[in-house]
Amino acid sequence: MAPADADAPGAAAEPAGKGGVEVRLGSWDEMGAQARRIRFEVFVVEQGVPVEMEIDSTDPLCIHALAWLPTGPALGTGRLLPDGHIGRMAVAREARGLGVGSALLLSLMDAARRRGQREVELFSQVHAQPFYQRYGFVVAGAPFDDAGIDHIAMRAPL
Repeated sequence: MAPADADAPGAAAEPAGKGGVEVRLGSWDEMGAQARRIRFEVFVVEQGVPVEMEIDSTDPLCIHALAWLPTGPALGTGRLLPDGHIGRMAVAREARGLGVGSALLLSLMDAARRRGQREVELFSQVHAQPFYQRYGFVVAGAPFDDAGIDHIAMRAPL
């Protein structure tokens, strides 16, 4: 269960996944403060993405996901765009390898399925390609540069 604190959004929780990870889905208004914190930490501080590229006008249109372990702050985030694109997947350094990314990805894929989408797409950082392949994603294009980081388009049927 997510911590009962002022930062926890009121959106419905997804069932706890591996290691007790819980994911909540909601709007940017509900999730934005915590999602922004995690994305800034991972993309801007760790990976050097320019801050002006990180938050965009698409955020208010997306379903956002936040993940928690049984105690503590949100440790991961991701978003589902209206067209079925999954993006901005980020897990705090201290939570990597604990099932947070898997729980986020599966929750966002399930949200797309519930919306009637038949496929999801994402732009994976090249080093993360094997992670997404474990969930049925296949490469759908040539590598490309985004914010100085090599990415690859990937798709998965739902």
